[in-house]
Amino acid sequence: MSAFNEHQEELEHFEQRFGRDRGRLAVSLDRITNALVLVGQHGVYCTSQRNPSVPAMDLRMVTQELTHAKELIQSVMEELRKARQVR
Repeated sequence: MSAFNEHQEELEHFEQRFGRDRGRLAVSLDRITNALVLVGQHGVYCTSQRNPSVPAMDLRMVTQELTHAKELIQSVMEELRKARQVR
């Protein structure tokens, strides 16, 4: 199923609230946050063999990539907000 179909109500809500571009980015942030939560939950059970107090390396890498994606999206949203205020 397409993200546009699966998250239609959420997209409509945020697009109305923030505009099309920022609304879609907001929904994207929510999806990434949900993915981070799922990876974090999985990390409780899938630990490093060397150090059982931390998640496995692949989960740490996925978490890092998702966190970086969130940072980039947030920076774009902030730039769009600033550009909108200038007008």
